[in-house]
Amino acid sequence: MRDTSGRWRGAGLAIVLLGAARADELPRVTGVELQPLAAQARRVAEALEFLGQPLAAGERAELAAAGRMEDQAAGVQAIQEILDRHCLVGVAINPESRVKAQPGPARPELVQHGWRVFLVKVHNEAGVTAPLRVVSPNAAPVYKQSTASPKPAVSIPKEEIGDRWADVRMFDDRPLAKSLSGLPLEYRILQVYSRDAGHREARLSFDVGQGTQDLGFRSDVDILFTARPAVEVVLDVEDERGRPTMASFVIRDPQGRVYPAQSRRLAPDFFFHPQIYRASGETVSLPPGTYSVETTRGPEYLIQRREINVPETTHHREAFRLERWIDPAARRWFSGDHHVHAAGCAHYESPTEGVMPADMMRQILGEDLKVGCVLSWGPCWYFQKQFFEGKLHELSTPEYLMRYDVEVSGFPSSHAGHLCLIRLKEDDYPGTTRIEEWPSWDLPVLQWGREQGGVVGFSHSGWGLQTQSKELPNYEIPPFDGIGANEFIVDVVHDAVDFISSVDTPAPYELNIWYHTLNCGYRAKISGETDFPCIYGERVGLGRVYVKLPDGKLDFDAWAEGVKQGRSYVSDGLSHLLDFNVGGRELGTEGSVLALELPGTVTVTLDAAARLDPTPSEQAKAIRSRPLDQQPYWHLERARIEGTRRVPVEIVVNGYPVARREIEADGSIQSLTFEIPIERSSWVAARIYPSSHTNPVFVEVAGKPIRASRRSAEWCLKSVDQCWMKKEPAIRPDEKAAAKAAYVAAREAYRKILAEAEAD
Repeated sequence: MRDTSGRWRGAGLAIVLLGAARADELPRVTGVELQPLAAQARRVAEALEFLGQPLAAGERAELAAAGRMEDQAAGVQAIQEILDRHCLVGVAINPESRVKAQPGPARPELVQHGWRVFLVKVHNEAGVTAPLRVVSPNAAPVYKQSTASPKPAVSIPKEEIGDRWADVRMFDDRPLAKSLSGLPLEYRILQVYSRDAGHREARLSFDVGQGTQDLGFRSDVDILFTARPAVEVVLDVEDERGRPTMASFVIRDPQGRVYPAQSRRLAPDFFFHPQIYRASGETVSLPPGTYSVETTRGPEYLIQRREINVPETTHHREAFRLERWIDPAARRWFSGDHHVHAAGCAHYESPTEGVMPADMMRQILGEDLKVGCVLSWGPCWYFQKQFFEGKLHELSTPEYLMRYDVEVSGFPSSHAGHLCLIRLKEDDYPGTTRIEEWPSWDLPVLQWGREQGGVVGFSHSGWGLQTQSKELPNYEIPPFDGIGANEFIVDVVHDAVDFISSVDTPAPYELNIWYHTLNCGYRAKISGETDFPCIYGERVGLGRVYVKLPDGKLDFDAWAEGVKQGRSYVSDGLSHLLDFNVGGRELGTEGSVLALELPGTVTVTLDAAARLDPTPSEQAKAIRSRPLDQQPYWHLERARIEGTRRVPVEIVVNGYPVARREIEADGSIQSLTFEIPIERSSWVAARIYPSSHTNPVFVEVAGKPIRASRRSAEWCLKSVDQCWMKKEPAIRPDEKAAAKAAYVAAREAYRKILAEAEAD
C-alpha cells in the first residue's frame, strides 16, 4: 500500500529499482490459480536477481508469503499488488489472440550507457504459448559480442541516428521459458538500454506472432523515458607493490543492482559475470550515486570492499590498492589453468565464434593467472583455430602467458573422454581437414599429441566415473558412460597420457581412478582446470595447477613440462602445498622417484598455507553443507574443521591418509614435518581435501615396482571391460580392430599387475 507521499510501503529499495508508482494502474486479473502463478513469480524474482536488479528482500518475503496463502484469490491479488508496481507495460491478449498494450505504474527511468529491467504484466485470455516479442523504431542494431569486427551488424542511416537511441529486449532465458506458458496471468521481463541522457520517447510494440497486433495501433505504447547521465569513472588500480595492474570489480548500487548492467554486456565484459575487469586508468560509466565496490584479483588476493560516491560531474577518479595474502610465484610456483574457452557453451550469443584474444587476456590478467591455455573445441573450431600459432600469443607478457591449443571435444572420440592437448606445434590431426575425420577413440589422438612434443591429458575427469560411495579409494565400478577420464583406464597402460584433470568435477570421481592406477604402478600426473565457461563460468582459474620453475623464470615450455613431470600441485587457490619433499626427494625431480634399499621411515616435509574467514559466512556454510557432487566441487570451506578456522593437512600413502596435522587457515605459511613408515614400494602425496593435492613422490623399495593393492588391480581390470562395453559401439568399424587390441593389451597388463600385487 501507499503512504501519504504516494510511495509504496514495504517495497523497500526495489521502488528505486524499477520506479515508484505512476498514475497508471493495471487491471487486476481474477480467476487465476495461485500455485502456477506463484511458481512463475518466483522464477521472475530469480531472473531479476540474475540480471543484477533484484527485488528488495522485503518484497521477496512478501512474494513467498503470498504464494502460501490459504485463500487463493487473496494470494493471487497479493502477487499482483507486489509485481504490478514494477510493470512498465501491461499486455492483454484477447481470445482471438489480438494483443494490446497500456502503460504500467513503474516510473520510466533509465541510465545512460546502462540497461534497466522492468516487468510486463501479461493477461493471456487466449492461452497463447508463443513468445512475447517487443520491437521499437527507436532501437539501434545490437553490436554482436562475438565478431572480430567492431562494426554493427546493420548500418543506421545518418538521418535516423538521433532517433535510434534505445535498445529493447524481452529476457527469455533461464530461469524463464522462451515462450508464454498459456496461463491467464504471468509476468515477463523487458530490458531497455539508453545510449543518451535526458528525455527520450520510445514506441514499444508487442506481439505474439505475425498478425496478432491489435487494430488501431493498440499493441503500441509510447513512453517518455528519463535517462540519467552517466559519469566516466577512472579507476586507478595498483597491486600490492604499487604497480599499475588489472583487477576484478563488482559494483552495486544500494538496491543491489550490478553495474554495468549485466543483461546486455558486450565483450570485453561478459554478461554472465557480476564482475568486470579494468586495468589502471580504464573507466566505467556510472550514474551519479553511491556504490559498494568489491575488488580483488584472484584467490591469492584478499577481497576488499568499500563504498564510493560518484558526484554529478562528467569525470571522476577512484584509487584502489590491492592486497595479497600469499604469493606462490615469489617462491617459484606459477599458477595456470589449462582449460579455458573463448567460445562455446550457452554463455555467448554466437557460440560458433566467441570472443577475441584480448578479451581472454583480460580475464587472465584480472585473475592473476600466470598461464592461461585457451582451447579451441568443436562448436567454435573453425573460427577460434585461427588464433592457434603453436607458440605464445603476442598479447603475453613476461609475467602472464596465454597460448591457444586444443580440447578434443565435439570430435568423433569425445564419447571416450574429452582431451586437453597443450604445447602443440600442429592443431590438425594428420590427413584431416574437418572435425569429422579425426579418430573415433582417444589413444591415437593422445599419441599424436605426444609425438609432436605436446603435453596431453583428460578434461573434466569425473564425468562418467561417478559412484554411490564417496570414499577414497572405493571399489565400485563406475558406468564409464561420460566424457571425462573414461578411456584413461586404457591409455595410461600405453604410456600415452601425461595428466588427469581435477577441480572441475567431484573430487571422489576424479581421484578414485587416479588413485587406483597409481596403486598399479602407473604414473600419470594430476593437473587443475576450470573448463571456463562450461563447467564454471564465474571466472577463469577456479581450478589451478601450480608448477615450480627452478630458475624462477616464467616460461611456457618449462611450465608445461612441469605439468608433465608432476612438479606441481592442484588447488582451488585457497590453499597451497609448497615444496613437498619425501626423504630428500623434491617433488618432480629425478622422476619424483626415491629409492630405498629396505623398508623404513621417510621424513616428509612441506610448507602449507590456507585462508578462511574467521567466521564462515552464510554462503560458506552452504558450500560446506552441500554434497561432494554439487558445485563448487573443490573448495576450502569443505575442509574447515567445524567451529574452528583450521583445516587438516594429510599425508596419503597408496590412496589412504596415514598422517594428519591441523593448520590455522589464517593465510600464514606453516612448515610441517612427518615421519612416514614405508613397508613396500608406494606412492606418497599430500592433500587438504578437497581443496588442494600434490602430485606423488614414488618410493621404490629394493627396486620393486609399485603394486600397492590387489583390489585396485581388480578394479582396473573390471573397469577396462566396462569401458569397452560403453565405448565400443561408437568406435568406427575401420578403427575397431586397433582399439580392441589396445583394450586387450590393457587387460593383460592389469592381470599381470594383479598377479604381482602383494597387498589388498
